[in-house]
Amino acid sequence: MLFDKLRQIEERSNEIARVLSDPAIFAQPAEYARLRKEHADTVEIVERFTEYRDVLRRIGEARHILAEGGDRELAELAQAEVDELTGRQAALEEELKRLLLPRDPNDEKNVFLEIRAGAGGDEAALFASELVRMYTKYAERQRWRVEVIDTSVTGVGGVKDAILFVHGRGAWSRLKFERGVHRVQRVPITESSGRIHTSTVTVAVLPEAEDVDVKVEEKDLRVDVYRSSGPGGQGVNTTDSAVRITHLPTGLVVTCQDERSQIKNRAKAMRVLKARLLERALEEQQAAIAADRRSQVGTGERSERIRTYNFPQTRVTDHRIGLTLHRLPAVLEGDLDELIDTLVAAEEAERLQRVEH
Repeated sequence: MLFDKLRQIEERSNEIARVLSDPAIFAQPAEYARLRKEHADTVEIVERFTEYRDVLRRIGEARHILAEGGDRELAELAQAEVDELTGRQAALEEELKRLLLPRDPNDEKNVFLEIRAGAGGDEAALFASELVRMYTKYAERQRWRVEVIDTSVTGVGGVKDAILFVHGRGAWSRLKFERGVHRVQRVPITESSGRIHTSTVTVAVLPEAEDVDVKVEEKDLRVDVYRSSGPGGQGVNTTDSAVRITHLPTGLVVTCQDERSQIKNRAKAMRVLKARLLERALEEQQAAIAADRRSQVGTGERSERIRTYNFPQTRVTDHRIGLTLHRLPAVLEGDLDELIDTLVAAEEAERLQRVEH
């Protein structure tokens, strides 16, 4: 069954390659882009399938030599090759199963990161600002672009809440694992007795909604404008440039005041609103599998404590996968790949298990 599925993908990939080699396809830009993407999605599968068939062929040749008997030294070499290639065969079968898993349709999308201080007062706000910096640094490592949509700062230099727009291929596929409650344990600067405090910050990750994903009717919106209350210069604070959009059917409210232009603030707020509406729709669609996911790799719900950052021990622990790293400073500098790679592998293993059972 696996072999048949792989053959079908290979045939489809070859068919697309033939179409793409025809100059006539350039007259259809949309169709050309669609086929290029479909072909790109099959390249790795076809390469691994080609290697898999080559391994099977070589195993067959080595076993044929063993079946013939004959030279002892040659038989020992053939047996060694069978042993080595059998291991490679098993590894390729697992990799091919993983590659055939249905992809998350949002994986290539840009994302909105919503970071909010939780329990812990000023200390939570200070850590929220550190998470903003951490994700910005991580995005830079991935060569993604980060745009600040909205921020609300505190008097001590912390962040009450912030919305970042991360623009880059595969942003959702990596950052979706950051959803949840992040806990910090450390001695605040203001703590004279040296007592460790525990604070929390909530991180939400929303895929950017495309126009085809969410339709928002103008009649369903109430738009209010007001003067910005945050930093940004004299022009921002003396004109009605800030925008608050209320989606009447759902009661969702989005504000944006970072730009001097009311038009730009409204455009940014609409993007956030669409992303939140898309998230709500996706949650409804995925309700049927939520219980299963909760018992496996974690739900990613905002109420769930997913990670602890312990400063006295310079460690970071991800509770969903039981992984502890003793290099907190590097993580806060955006070195998140080991954490995220392990989470990706855990999710794939869980999905494979579901498919096989």
